Amino acid sequence: MVATEQFMTLPEVRRAGMRNIPREVWDYVSGGAETETTLRRNRRAMSHWVFRPRVLRDVSQIDISTTFMGMPLALPVMVAPMGSLCLVHPEGDVAMARATSRIGTIHWMSTMTASTPEEVAAAATGPLIFQLYFRGDNAWAERTFRRIEAAGFRALALTVDSAAYGRRERDIERRIDFRSHPHGLEVADDRARQASLTWKDVEWLRQATPLPLILKGIETAEDARLAVEHGVQVVYVSNHGGRQIDHAPATIESLPEIVEAVAGRAEVIVDGGFQRGTDVLKAIALGARAVCIGKAAAWGLAAAGEEGVVRTLELLALELRIAMANTGQARLADVGPALVRRACHPV
Repeated sequence: MVATEQFMTLPEVRRAGMRNIPREVWDYVSGGAETETTLRRNRRAMSHWVFRPRVLRDVSQIDISTTFMGMPLALPVMVAPMGSLCLVHPEGDVAMARATSRIGTIHWMSTMTASTPEEVAAAATGPLIFQLYFRGDNAWAERTFRRIEAAGFRALALTVDSAAYGRRERDIERRIDFRSHPHGLEVADDRARQASLTWKDVEWLRQATPLPLILKGIETAEDARLAVEHGVQVVYVSNHGGRQIDHAPATIESLPEIVEAVAGRAEVIVDGGFQRGTDVLKAIALGARAVCIGKAAAWGLAAAGEEGVVRTLELLALELRIAMANTGQARLADVGPALVRRACHPV
């Protein structure tokens, strides 16, 4: 399947996306907090790991399929939750849901989006996951849960790394606050509830909805252990794409200690700077079940709407297959830590 032959490489998609949307929207989507050190570190840390290619292993047939929470994935890449996608493209989350369904993967819908859960669910033919920001009291949360349960969402992801809104200086210097656009859910600007969250709220969430619970924004082994002790089914390693705290570690650097701490008691996924097939393969080797992409998916949406997102996922799949073939890996299920080592001299 080729969504559009207009784009033959991922950098082409990125450049087209930059051309198609206003600069202030591009900066909002692509920028980070303060000095953007975390943003840069996410990308640069990919070079801290190198492959140990094996040869003569029959890679004539490559299988990049996997599962996540029992749900089949055609490739180990999902689309991360992102708010304000209507700024990037008029169809926003609806286009994302259609694109991921076509490819055979999962779209994660943010609380802070202009679409309603019902609209996104109606557009999708594949699974969806809902990402929760607390923008109300527990009664508000319960009303939200009933809606996403009725719409058929498969899991709930609580974002835990957003106690305070990061200082995104590209937006601040323009005196722009993109949080003011309409939302599909009734939400308030008051972040006090989000900032007050504790592990007791995780316990409450497990009782308040039958949906499997995911914690998004785990960056340390200590919190990963607490997550599984509280019955969380998925630990989502994330630093919010470098948009919350400056000088955080790259997520691919944090991934090994978190995988070790979880010790198979939950699935581990990761986002943060994953933009190439080789990045994805490194994450799988280090113990992630799958990778979520945010900026790269938004660039595809900006480049050509639904077709641009499909093409982005197609190119990632192509790069992943080539990387697996050239490192002697026929099946994603067989990829393990022996495939990578720390680089002696990171580029």
